[in-house]
Order: sequence, then C-alpha cells, then structure tokens
Amino acid sequence: MSIPVGPARARLPEASRIQSHPAAHRALIVSILLLSVPIILATAPVQGPPTPDFDRMGRAQAETDRAWRTASEGYMSMEKITYRSRVGDLDVPAFVFQPLKMRGAKRHPALVWVHEDIRGHLYEHYIPFIREATAKGYIVIAPEYRGGIGYGQAFYDAIDYGGAEVDDVMTAVDVLKTRYRQVDPEAIGIIGWSHGGLITLLGIFRNPLAFKAAVAMVPVTNLFQRLAWKGVDRQRQLMDPQNRFGGGPADKREVYKDRSPVYGVDRLRIPLLVGVATNDEDVNIEESMQLVDALRARKPLLAETQIYDNPPGGHLFDRRVNRSTWQPENTPEQRESWRRVWGFFDAKLELVSAANAPMSERRDIDHVR
Repeated sequence: MSIPVGPARARLPEASRIQSHPAAHRALIVSILLLSVPIILATAPVQGPPTPDFDRMGRAQAETDRAWRTASEGYMSMEKITYRSRVGDLDVPAFVFQPLKMRGAKRHPALVWVHEDIRGHLYEHYIPFIREATAKGYIVIAPEYRGGIGYGQAFYDAIDYGGAEVDDVMTAVDVLKTRYRQVDPEAIGIIGWSHGGLITLLGIFRNPLAFKAAVAMVPVTNLFQRLAWKGVDRQRQLMDPQNRFGGGPADKREVYKDRSPVYGVDRLRIPLLVGVATNDEDVNIEESMQLVDALRARKPLLAETQIYDNPPGGHLFDRRVNRSTWQPENTPEQRESWRRVWGFFDAKLELVSAANAPMSERRDIDHVR
C-alpha cells in the first residue's frame, strides 16, 4: 500500500485551523506535518508473509483423501497410515495403494512415490499413474513428508529441505518391509518429481543400496544455481524459513552442497532414470543439464537420461491430466515418458521378483534381459 505525501492529496487534521495563521506560519506547520510522513513510514512494522490458514488446509486435505478413495474404487485398494520417521521427531502420514488381485505366495514389487513441492501433498493428478502402477502389480506407498500442507502447523513448520524430509521418505522402505509382507523386499524402487526428484536423488545417494532402481523426473539439482537464478532471499524464505541451514550459500557452502544432488553423483550404486525438459521454467534446463552431464560422464553404466524437447506443459509435461475424468493428457512426450518409466521399473524390479518366485512361476529371465 502506498501513502500519498504530496500537499494536494495529504489529509491533515489541522488543515481548517491553518487558515487563521499568517502565511509564513501556515507554511511552517504544513512543512512539519509533511516531514512527519516519512518518519511514520520508516518506523511502521514490516509485514511478513501471511499466516497460513491451517484450518482451510486441513479441509482441503480431507477433500483430497476423499478424492483418492473415490478414485481407488474398482481399481485398487487404498489405506491412509502413519508411521514414525526414523529421525524420531514426527509421525508421517502416507497413502498405501495395492492391487485388487494379490499374487498370493509370489510377492509384489513396490514403489515409494515422492510428490512434488516443498509445500505440497499427493496431488490428484497422480491418480491415473498410480492406478496403472497397481494394475501392473506394484504396491505403492506415498509419504506425505514434513513441511507439507494439510496436517497442521507443527507438521508445516517442521520443514527441513533436503534434510529430515529425506529421512521421512526413507522410513517408508522400512514400513514396506515390516508391515507389508506381500512386498518383495528385494524389489523396491523410488520415483519422484521436481522437489520429490531431489528427495529421490538424495535418498539413493545417502542410502546407496536401499532401493533396486530409481526414477527422478525434472529434479531440482543444484541449490547454488537455483538461488542465483531465482533470487537468494526469496528461495531461502521458501526452502528454509526456520533457518535450519544456518545462513546463506556463501556462509554455509557445505550445507547447500550436501543438499544439492548434483554433488552426489559419484555415490550412485543402482540403476537410475532421469528425465528433463528443455522448456522447464521451474527447474531450468541449465540446472538440469548439470546432473545429466555428470551422470553421462561418470555413471554411464547405471544412469539413463532423457531430454524432452519443448514438451507441452514444460515442468509438468508428464503429469498433466483431465481433472474431470482423471485421464492423462496423452501428448506424445507424456506417453513416451511413462513408457520409459514402466519399461525401466519392469526390467529392474519385476526381474528381481521373478528370480525370487518358485520355479513354476518364474518368467524366462534371459528373455526379460
């Protein structure tokens, strides 16, 4: 809000009394009153970001939960669970989706599904893709990691970008192995988008053998680049409002480096698929290519990379759906992206499951290879 200070627009309470003074006296009083305006402006309290409406967020999350239950009917079974993060300070909500027809003695491969956005949750635009995953036989767990919306202020304020949120997601692996005996513990993969892609990459670099395969789509890659291009102050407020980093990138270089996946490439030990888009206005291609080039140069036997040239939707190209039908938009790039994702996971995870199955149920493994 701006406050007019010109004499033609200033509303001065003494204006009617000034007329009785001599001209010089009148001018002096006007000057004093006008000079007081900048002082008032300078001493006014600075307005911070608006306080989130946690009640509204809670109601919106309840609607999202209902949407997922409705979307699951006839396609997959769904339950909402909570588990204690391995950090030990927070209960983490999670969605778990399973096929309607289970395999019995033959265990299922599983996916840890990591949503985008540091202030997000499991969006409804994932509906057709999780339906497809369960139809193919995967069990899916989708952690609602700390900092997200819909679970109250304490959960929201617990945000720890690239820190404890990664532990929240990694704990989901333990949950799959201990609570869901139908999961093949040797056939667990992870997939994430954008900020969820960053969590996916940090998870596999810090825990090299926790998964059998990973997919990171349009992942945040380098915090130094991100802050430099998008504004240091603004990005710090978004990603680190509690100042858990302890300062900016110039002062806390190692912290930002540890939370930037591009610097962890040498720790890759499992197959990884990465997809990026040239017209991405969130994770710009200049940032994405640092990861792509590092993987191609240093991990060519483990990493597959795909650059999508100007796909419709840019950053969201593989997740755009019709919200009235929950069907994918089905652009050529979207179809190609999911073809790669499912081909990758089927080869890396289903192969492991087949090797663990009874001889009578095994596929021709040489053919799969």
